[in-house]
Amino acid sequence: MTARPRKHSLSLHGHRTSVSLEDAFWQELQRLAKARGLSVNELVAEIDAGRGVSSGLAAAIRLHVLAAVKSGH
Repeated sequence: MTARPRKHSLSLHGHRTSVSLEDAFWQELQRLAKARGLSVNELVAEIDAGRGVSSGLAAAIRLHVLAAVKSGH
């Protein structure tokens, strides 16, 4: 596992994009999506819809993962 962010490809609203996330955040994002019966793309679309315009997508994903881990999900 690397502490450096790596690019991960996603499909968001029908468009290909990528986010740079550390392995630990990516793996936890995958776990959260699976636990909810969603694809990673579907979960990221939810996160994207709820983020503010001043927040980048990667930061919004990290905050979502952190909140889920802190709440015990």
